[in-house]
Amino acid sequence: MTDQTTRTRSPRRRRTRRRGALAAASVATIAGLLLAGCSAAGDGDRVQLDFFQFKGEALGDFEQIIADFEAENPDIDVIQNQVADADTLIRTLLVKDRTPDVITLNANGNFGRLAQAGVFHDFTGDPVLETINPAVQQILADLGTFGDEVNGLGYVNNANGIIYNRDIFDEQGLEVPETFDELIAVCEQLQDAGITPFYGTLADSWTVLPSWNALGAYPAQDDFFPQMREEGADVGPDSPVSFEQDFPDAMAQQAELYSYAQEGYRGRTYDDGNAAFANGEAAMLMQGIWAVNPILGVNPDVNLGIFPYPGTDDPDDRLLVSGVDVVVTMGTDGPHQAEAQRFIDYLFQPEVIEAFAASQNMVPSVEGAELSDSAAIQSVAPWFEEGRITGFIDHQVPPGIPLDATVQEALFTGDAQSALATLDREWAKVAARTIPVTGE
Repeated sequence: MTDQTTRTRSPRRRRTRRRGALAAASVATIAGLLLAGCSAAGDGDRVQLDFFQFKGEALGDFEQIIADFEAENPDIDVIQNQVADADTLIRTLLVKDRTPDVITLNANGNFGRLAQAGVFHDFTGDPVLETINPAVQQILADLGTFGDEVNGLGYVNNANGIIYNRDIFDEQGLEVPETFDELIAVCEQLQDAGITPFYGTLADSWTVLPSWNALGAYPAQDDFFPQMREEGADVGPDSPVSFEQDFPDAMAQQAELYSYAQEGYRGRTYDDGNAAFANGEAAMLMQGIWAVNPILGVNPDVNLGIFPYPGTDDPDDRLLVSGVDVVVTMGTDGPHQAEAQRFIDYLFQPEVIEAFAASQNMVPSVEGAELSDSAAIQSVAPWFEEGRITGFIDHQVPPGIPLDATVQEALFTGDAQSALATLDREWAKVAARTIPVTGE
């Protein structure tokens, strides 16, 4: 079986034409990439950098960045390798000692496990690190590091919050809720007015995770997951921490929110939800900022915003769940690290990251960077500025655990206790057959 890797470059002799339109990308198989190697000498005295990046929708943005970078750095050619299955391919490349010069990945559990294995550069003391929001870097650190190293640089960030229709809220005289009780009161008032509070989409099992991540973020504070990893195979109803002990309230809150969804929500998909919300069929959607562009694609005039799930009784304790959508890193000992560092430094220049973040509808990690005027971005900006963000907790759950299916089943059956017990048992099973990575 073969996969495909898109390789693009920006030769200076065709730069004007490429600025006007995205050039056709040549295609090579993964096997071809492995045989070609990831770093090679460029034409003449130019160094050729392999730039591994995972976002298909960002292909054009990075093309432009590369073109501008090469214009300022005539001794470097950057080859963009945009890949479909980045988590699998990066492991293959690392095993074959073909580490790309510059790497972008989604900051998920896979990135954390690779970082713990010591395969990425240590950016400790790097000047670019001083420009990045410390709360963003903490999200990366929570995923995993090699010892006390800094193994990646947060680039742009998403936001996992409740999307709401501002016009409906205004028409009903509703304020953005700041506590869970206030959120339920909003649902009651909407329901009394004949308006569906939430549009549910449980036909796609993964759609249970945005609300689970957001409400579960509160009990997951204070080192819940580090303690879970320490307990390992001993996790269960009698261990110091466990899903059964610490997550009943979050699961109950999630179930209560779904009780305000439309009839038939079990059979509706993510795309159904985006279209329905865009057309005003519900006041809120349990999704995140990634759904904004699809919603606007259906109805560009919908007036929407995002607020954090207020899974707490104290407004001051609210947190916005955010994922580092793109993390930038490089290998530990590549042949062109000086040139790779120059490209990374360029990526983090304010005007560069601002344009990329605006195009991708994301929040830039560089402090003080100008945000796009998107209503969704502006509504979550204060949470980033104040550092009141925390990471996706599903990134802390081993991939061998059927998390989304288990949570979905709990919402179907109403038996949260059984689901939490299942998560504990599965955690213990994975821990029992896993050799811990110490990072030392």
